[in-house]
Amino acid sequence: MQSEYLIKEIQQGLLKWYDFKPNSTFLYLGEKDEPCATLLNELAGQTTCMSAVQASAQTTTQTAAQANAQAAGHSTAQPADTSSRLTCASPLQTLTPQWQQAHTAGFDYIIAIETLETLESPAGYLSYLKSLLKPDGTLLLGMNNRFGLRYFCGDRDPYTERNFDGIEGYRRAYAQKEDLFQGRCYSRAELRSMLQSSGFETFQFYSVLSDLKNPSFLYAEDYLPNEDLSNRIFPTYHYPDTVFLDEESLYNSLAENGMFHEMANAYLIECPLSGRLSDVSHVTSSMERGPERALLTIIHRSGIVEKRAAHTEGILRLENLIEHGRDLSAHGISVVEAKLGPYLPAHNILDTIANHEANLSRCDTTAAASHPNQVPPVLNTTAAAPTTAQVPPAHAAPTAPPESESRPISYLMPYLTAEVGQLYLKRLLHEDQDMFLRKLDEFRDLILQSSEIIEPDLGDGNGAVLRKGYIDMVPLNSFYINDTFVFYDQEFCEEHYPANALIWRMIATFYAGDLEVQKLMPMETLLNRYDLKRKLSKWQKLEWDFLADLRQEKTLRKYHEACRRNYDAVNSNRQRLNYSAEKYQKLFIDIFRNADTRKLILFGSGNFTKRFLSLYGQDYPVYAIVDNSREKWGQEVEGISIQSPEILRSLQSGEYKILICIKNYLSVMKQLDGMGVTEYSIYDPGKDYPRKRKPIVPQNADAVSGSADHSAVKKKYHTGYIAGVFDLFHVGHLNMFKRAKEQCDYLIVGVVTDEGVRKFKEVEPFVPYEERAEMVRSCRYVDEVVEIPLNFGGTRDAWRLHHFDCQFSGSDYVDNPDWLAEKEFLEKHGAEMEFFPYTQSTSSSKIKDLIDKKLL
Repeated sequence: MQSEYLIKEIQQGLLKWYDFKPNSTFLYLGEKDEPCATLLNELAGQTTCMSAVQASAQTTTQTAAQANAQAAGHSTAQPADTSSRLTCASPLQTLTPQWQQAHTAGFDYIIAIETLETLESPAGYLSYLKSLLKPDGTLLLGMNNRFGLRYFCGDRDPYTERNFDGIEGYRRAYAQKEDLFQGRCYSRAELRSMLQSSGFETFQFYSVLSDLKNPSFLYAEDYLPNEDLSNRIFPTYHYPDTVFLDEESLYNSLAENGMFHEMANAYLIECPLSGRLSDVSHVTSSMERGPERALLTIIHRSGIVEKRAAHTEGILRLENLIEHGRDLSAHGISVVEAKLGPYLPAHNILDTIANHEANLSRCDTTAAASHPNQVPPVLNTTAAAPTTAQVPPAHAAPTAPPESESRPISYLMPYLTAEVGQLYLKRLLHEDQDMFLRKLDEFRDLILQSSEIIEPDLGDGNGAVLRKGYIDMVPLNSFYINDTFVFYDQEFCEEHYPANALIWRMIATFYAGDLEVQKLMPMETLLNRYDLKRKLSKWQKLEWDFLADLRQEKTLRKYHEACRRNYDAVNSNRQRLNYSAEKYQKLFIDIFRNADTRKLILFGSGNFTKRFLSLYGQDYPVYAIVDNSREKWGQEVEGISIQSPEILRSLQSGEYKILICIKNYLSVMKQLDGMGVTEYSIYDPGKDYPRKRKPIVPQNADAVSGSADHSAVKKKYHTGYIAGVFDLFHVGHLNMFKRAKEQCDYLIVGVVTDEGVRKFKEVEPFVPYEERAEMVRSCRYVDEVVEIPLNFGGTRDAWRLHHFDCQFSGSDYVDNPDWLAEKEFLEKHGAEMEFFPYTQSTSSSKIKDLIDKKLL
């Protein structure tokens, strides 16, 4: 699936849930090929269009029907002419007298996404837009909030491209008369005032997270999240490189302090002239998943939660939800009962009371569920009769409607205000850790109870294997009601799935994005408790493979890297705020100052130290490793003994240099300052520290360039880089080195170690690393051979080590999304990636095949 399609789908999520009136006319202020305009075009093409999801479904059905008719030789009716029902125009185009005369009171809906922000007088234009609406028309505005949390976390203003301009009210922006106005954001209060002065008497704000281009969550202004958002939200930014705070970790506190809506990054504002507002309180969109898996979860003020498939291909997902709930219930697991039924109308709040009983009757909910502030009664918990939050009575899940029908299907369940399992467990962790562990044990037992065990736990670390593994059986997808966990949204099920993978996911989702939990109880405590450490990498890989596929991480990698922050960059940005320029340079930039003339000592023995040794241990020999943990003294890291920091007292000032290799370095800095140690720096894995360059001296003057006559020829690049295994060295390798050397002055070749070949290619090399490296080193086109560190061998780590101008690679990666993302990374840092065609006649794989077949 192409990333462009998914990006468009994500942006359409802003309106995909909204219930538009049938046979409506639309004005979209923008280009016709913009994602929301494309969505409206689908709506305008329907003779009856209630919601964007229905329009998408009907469009798909009609297209299929037309294709079938054409294949059968039958003529089909032409698609509806949408030009009369959808108008796309810029604000400037709408201001001509002719246009105004032709369209006054002509539209049911006017949609403007970020458009008003580019106008110097948006209030006046709002009044004009009001005149273009029919008497019962609706204006939908997408607006960025200048007090959005993203800007307090370090994001730049989208119009001035500077930090904090919006927060300051743009008092420093557009200060000179030669400054051209590009646009500006407004606060919630400013937008309210603007709407009221323009004659809009009724409106409601939906807070949009992460932003208008990535609208995963919408919250009505009278609704607050009742779940932990720290591991649900993936913040996006205009300029992620300047961010210095973890935005997602702040939302819970904002909600507790009444600041959630005021600091939302953006708003969708509904302004109906009729006074009839949507009854939707909250929307969760998963449009990035693609047609078969994209769902919209909609919470209605009537007390009903509705799930809609974003496309007809997703209806099977809704049916699976029903089936999974029944299966879990049959195994004694408490679930929120649900049913399939037609879409719930959400036209307006004024109709909510009148339609409320009809809605509940349709869903057959209990009377208590009709009030969103009450928890519907649940059945008593027994092994045979699990707790069930009753909504609709169980009945056979209907199959997808035939193509002749356009009636959509929803998954319906009650809105519960019970405590979410995740929040309940976190509260227990703060109040009573023994009780927390007992309840987590109960949760683990429910996982083991959820399906038949087809392979028992043999005590080898692999655990039991379940016939069915429900991947989302995690605290975040449960309520705690009547002393038990009640599950919902069990959408994903895998056959023959290891229970330990589910238990790991239970723990991983609980700790995700919450450092406070880690302080209260280290994750390692639970990993040991449930015997997960022996095969931890296996469980982590299973979870990541599932999530990466679900979220389309590979397809969307370039997009995510362009708009999501880098955690190392966030850490580095925070460091810069704490020190003067001079001290920051000494502590974090010039870390190798005196490192090659004094005894180098690393403070810390964890992952940072291991990374440093892998990347720089060859260039800067380490004299000793010190650590404050007594239990580590006497152990070794890469053959270097871990010692007490007290050894520093036996060394003379000026005799040694310390590199602090710990994430939380402040306490160590204070410790060293107290010991009178001044010569120390801090190793930051997120920074680029180039390695020392070790060129091979050519045997004669012509060894590099081929002849002395060409020694002065200017080449395209100064430093080039190639990485590979180079097993069974052949002419294809030689051709690649030759072509690369023709384009660069200095060629570095990284060779994968034997352990790296086994780990990442899962084969045994024919030729040992030392011999492979020596063969490459002997090639006249190669200036330097380097060992690729085992766990830090990617393009980004290589660039940070060598600062090359170009990486050369084989052409079979030219369309690989991962390699294209690496190419974009290099270009962002002033380097390039070039792809060479392989020598078709020869390859290491072909030679190995011949050896295996004993044809050589």
